[in-house]
Amino acid sequence: QVQLVESGGGLVQPGGSLRLSCAASGLTFRNYAMSWYRQAPGKERELVATIFTGGSTNYGDSVNGRFTGSRDNAKNTVYLQMNSLKPEDTAVYYCKAWTSDSVYRDYWGQGTQVTVSS
Repeated sequence: QVQLVESGGGLVQPGGSLRLSCAASGLTFRNYAMSWYRQAPGKERELVATIFTGGSTNYGDSVNGRFTGSRDNAKNTVYLQMNSLKPEDTAVYYCKAWTSDSVYRDYWGQGTQVTVSS
């Protein structure tokens, strides 16, 4: 059974930082790309960052230069370092493991709340 468990969310002031973690189990982690999404109230889910199997990354325009994704295959964990946080970064953040090697498969975590407010 595949499980993705996010942690590290919370309340932070504007300009502050948080680091989210997503621990995966039940899959061969190194074979999966990992993506972070977020969803704010009343808005559609937005792709924030992707960390590919080789470690390369891709970011959404709204977070590029402020957020950094990384992965530790030995720990089956992906991270999202979020700096210079803004109130508009407030959302539930989800991680997704996905692969399209033969057939597309994806798995989602339950999400972690990030609130940026003074």
